[in-house]
Amino acid sequence: MTHTDWQLLAIGAGWFLLAFVLGCALLALFKRLYQLSTPYDEAQLVAQGNVAAATALGGAIIGFALPLASAIANTASPLEFAIWAVIAGIIQILASLFVRRFVIRDLSQRIVDGNVATALYLAATSVAVGMINAVSMSY
Repeated sequence: MTHTDWQLLAIGAGWFLLAFVLGCALLALFKRLYQLSTPYDEAQLVAQGNVAAATALGGAIIGFALPLASAIANTASPLEFAIWAVIAGIIQILASLFVRRFVIRDLSQRIVDGNVATALYLAATSVAVGMINAVSMSY
C-alpha cells in the first residue's frame, strides 16, 4: 500500500468510528425517548420477563436501526446523518403513538398483560415503518 492508500484508509476508518459511535448514541437516545413515550415501563416489564414488552421494544429498536443504517449510507456529513436520524426517530415514535391511539386502543394494557400477539403487531408495524423510512432516505 502506498502512503496515499494509508491516508485514505485512515480517513475511512475515522468516518467509520464517528458514524458508529454517533449511530450507537442516537440509537440509545431513541430507545430512551421511545420508552418515555409509552405509558408503561418497558425496562421493568422486560426485567420481569414480559415477552410482549421485549418484543414491542425490540421491534421499535430494529425499526429505528433500519433508517439509521440508511442515513449512515446515504449522508455526506455527521450533521446530515444526525438530522435524518432525528427525523426517523420522530416518525417511529409517532407511528407507535398512532397505533396505540387509533388502531389498538387498549394496546398498552395488552402489553402489560403480556399479550405477545399484540406486541408482534406493534413490532411488525415498527419494522415496516422503519423500512419505508429507510428507503425514503435514499435520494
